[in-house]
Amino acid sequence: MRDLSSIIKAYDVRGVVPDEWDEDTSRAIGAAFAEFVRADSGATSVVTAHDMRDSSIPLSRAFAEGVISRGVDVVEAGLGSTDLLYFAAGSLQLPGAMFTASHNPAQYNGIKMCRAGAAPIGQDSGLAAIREAAERNSYDRAPDRVGEVTSRDVLAEYAAHLRSLVDLSTIRPLKVVVDAGNGMGGHTVPVVLAGLPLEIVPLYFELDGTFPNHEANPLDPANLVDLQAAVTRHGADIGLAFDGDADRVFVVDETGAPVSPSAVTALVAVRELAKGRGNVIIHNLITSRAVPEIVREHGGEPVRTRVGHSFIKAEMARTDAVFGGEHSAHYYFRDFWRADTGMLAAMHVLAALGEQGRPLSELTAAYSRYAASGEINSTVADAKASSATVRDAFAEQDGVTVDELDGLTVDLPDGSWFNLRASNTEPLLRLNVEAPDEARMIELRDQVLGMVRA
Repeated sequence: MRDLSSIIKAYDVRGVVPDEWDEDTSRAIGAAFAEFVRADSGATSVVTAHDMRDSSIPLSRAFAEGVISRGVDVVEAGLGSTDLLYFAAGSLQLPGAMFTASHNPAQYNGIKMCRAGAAPIGQDSGLAAIREAAERNSYDRAPDRVGEVTSRDVLAEYAAHLRSLVDLSTIRPLKVVVDAGNGMGGHTVPVVLAGLPLEIVPLYFELDGTFPNHEANPLDPANLVDLQAAVTRHGADIGLAFDGDADRVFVVDETGAPVSPSAVTALVAVRELAKGRGNVIIHNLITSRAVPEIVREHGGEPVRTRVGHSFIKAEMARTDAVFGGEHSAHYYFRDFWRADTGMLAAMHVLAALGEQGRPLSELTAAYSRYAASGEINSTVADAKASSATVRDAFAEQDGVTVDELDGLTVDLPDGSWFNLRASNTEPLLRLNVEAPDEARMIELRDQVLGMVRA
């Protein structure tokens, strides 16, 4: 038996190629995936897509070999973003597998798997069973046939679906700098935004899984520098940065300043509420407190969840929410099979900007009410002990409330709050702090970091 515990994580497969996994491993995972979806839903076909990394084609083809060995057919959508794969799984009503390591460096690759309709597969919803079967790599059932592999290009259908959800045809002309980071945004953006009143200034649209310009991880401020400079240099109205598999988008205003994902969440939530087709908005517990405030002000019902796409999607299904947002710039839409799509979120921001005359900095100011630290990582020897120290220091103070929905969240009577969460995969504690003003945020941030790093 092989041991896949190091590469099959809580939500997906992720690891260094070929050191941690290779084509033989992918073939075994493909067979296990086929057996799982066949038993789970009676599926007789699955759809796959892959990003631009050098290892993605051989890994996806080996996976397909494993799938067809179990008598299940494969529809190869080919080169695509992760949300394109979700579109294929949703529109074709097929389980899907996307080959990507998202924002990770070039030596990594991975697989994001879903059920038909883009429903998530995580550790507690099938991934553990897939891992066990792939480790064993033997099955009692003898398939009565070998499956077939066919190809289907869904890029044009994906673009048409997105454009049916957000109409950009009548907005005022905008100059838009897009940094694709040599990732899949360079493949999808030209098709989705073609022919609209947008002047696109492309940065790093060449597909290159070695990421020669910068990592395709816009969560790191260092990777936004080129976009910020280009926005001001070109006098652009807005800048957009996509991560490697283009399921996340980060926004920069006309001054080159980043727009927080919480502000984007609030802005898109208001637009979705205005459609009058539902009032529940999901937000994870690290988004700004401005998000639930603004949702309520516009007649919505905010629902707070743990961090992570499986929790967001589960709550969206339970509540029939119209939209969900995370601090990490993942945005989820009921109209997109409750899946996350950076492209659709970007289109909403472009529409909001282009439907009125103010610059983006003024438009988003109404959605940015507090001072936030962003996520700060600290390496610790014992995450549980460090969290307990912080909890004990605050829990007995007057007016302080503590909850442990996801890590430790502490609310203070002056309107400040912080969350301290342990990483699932590294010896890290992640701190997020928000306060009514910058000075108080810095004070609280340094106080908590002092305890964590003592």
